[in-house]
Amino acid sequence: MIKSIKALVIKYAKKNVTFRKITRFLSVNLSKFLYLKYYLFNKIDDKLILFESFGGRNYADSPKAIYLELLNNNKYNDYKFVWSFNNPREYEYLKNKNTKIIKKGSSEYYKYYARAKYWIVNSIVRESIIKKKNQIYVQCWHGTPLKKIRCDITVNGSVMNTVSENRKRNDIDAKRFDYLLSPSNYATEKFISAFNLKKLGKENIIIEKGYPRNDYLVNYKENNIKEIKTKLNIPKNKKIILYAPTFRDNEHDNKIGYTYKINVDFDKLKDKLSNDYIILFRAHYFVANSFDFNKYNNFVYDVSDYDDINELYIISDILITDYSSVFFDYAILKRPIVYYMYDKNMYKNNLRDFYINLDTLPGPIVYNEKELIKTIMNILPFKVNNKYKLFNKKYNYLDDGNSSKRVVEVVFDEK
Repeated sequence: MIKSIKALVIKYAKKNVTFRKITRFLSVNLSKFLYLKYYLFNKIDDKLILFESFGGRNYADSPKAIYLELLNNNKYNDYKFVWSFNNPREYEYLKNKNTKIIKKGSSEYYKYYARAKYWIVNSIVRESIIKKKNQIYVQCWHGTPLKKIRCDITVNGSVMNTVSENRKRNDIDAKRFDYLLSPSNYATEKFISAFNLKKLGKENIIIEKGYPRNDYLVNYKENNIKEIKTKLNIPKNKKIILYAPTFRDNEHDNKIGYTYKINVDFDKLKDKLSNDYIILFRAHYFVANSFDFNKYNNFVYDVSDYDDINELYIISDILITDYSSVFFDYAILKRPIVYYMYDKNMYKNNLRDFYINLDTLPGPIVYNEKELIKTIMNILPFKVNNKYKLFNKKYNYLDDGNSSKRVVEVVFDEK
């Protein structure tokens, strides 16, 4: 019953911006009122750190990398770590004398947000959570942007937010930032604009030390590849294609949230590629719909729920993506990247647009399955060309395997 009512509210909110703004205003302010008891009656613990990755969906990304750096440093042996997850039972294995696992949205969740000295987060923090003066919010973010984000979006293509709503939500979140991580000078420039930092008087909060999450891509061992392939139960004798498209702001279901329509004919790909390749399909973390690949058993594997995409990167021989930021990180591995942009004009003109001239991307852009198949069949063996080298020199020059250490030094040691 509650889900049906919520779906009806979302359906009407998509059509009526005024109704959407009113319902959001009431919801946020009611939640803020309810949060006050946690805010007022929980003192800050200077040695308590709260971690959240992709809104509680994963144990991954830069929050994970920073957590591991702290956990393995004797200097922080007396610190307490709290991880917030949507499904905490899946992460019981993380529990140790220093680490507690909590459920997002629970009483504990709000209590620890009110108590933690540090918030280490890579996505938006709920508007209803009020930050205390002495708390430190480290916004890790989750990628070098190709597509425009937050305040830089100028087209009303989203079914859930207008341009003005995007900017308002950004400012509420960004006003709370104490640090924002950046992997490069390019990203710093875009983040200052996208997060409206100059106007908010926060353009100097950026830590430009590389992405902690990318340390793994530099420091992994060959044995890790064998272990991951065994865990996924995938063939050892075939090449691996990781297909990781982003979500579309205009594809949304009232009941479950953002969806993704697969625009690939896997029958054609299976016919031409299955003797030598398998495909790992990885949906964006926003995407809520499920995918049925039973028809392509032993050829297409759905790894959308696999926690850490870094582990999928290191076992993959080729990356296929579209407008997702995944290729910036994957380029660290110096392996082939193919851009399947079947809806480029729509995406550019009606949804996000791009920060970067697409001609500078370190791999071929294809627009249909025929081009896609032909490109895959001819891309290996792969040699890194000058264009690829220049790309890494501009965007990944700080990712040397020690970013976590440098970030920890700034946030926790330079007090």
